[in-house]
Amino acid sequence: MINNVSIHLRKLALKAKLFRGLSDPTRLSILESLRDGEKTTSQIVIGSGYSQSNVSNHLSCLLDCGLVQNRRQGKNVFYGISDKKVSKLLEESDAILTDVARGLNECVNYNKVNQDR
Repeated sequence: MINNVSIHLRKLALKAKLFRGLSDPTRLSILESLRDGEKTTSQIVIGSGYSQSNVSNHLSCLLDCGLVQNRRQGKNVFYGISDKKVSKLLEESDAILTDVARGLNECVNYNKVNQDR
C-alpha cells in the first residue's frame, strides 16, 4: 500500500511540474507560437515581443523538460513541440478556458497570487 501511495505522490509531483512549466507566460507564449509549426528563435522573438535572451532561456527550459525539441538545418535551429499531446493539451485548455474564464478571472485565490508578485 505504501508503495502505491509513493508512486501516486511521485506522479502528482511530476504533473505539478508540468503545469508549473506551462504556467509561465513566456513559456506558454512560446508553446502557443509553436502550435503553428517549427520556428527559429528569431521568429519566436519577433512573434512574442520578448527579448532574445529571455526566449533563449525559456526555450532551454522547455527543451530540458521535454516539451519542445529542436533540429539544426544549416545555421538555423528550428524548435517545435515535442509531442502532439502537448499541442492537444494547449488546444483543450482553450476549450476549458472558454467555459471557465469568468470563474478564473474572479477567483480571489489566483488574484491574490498575482498581487503578491
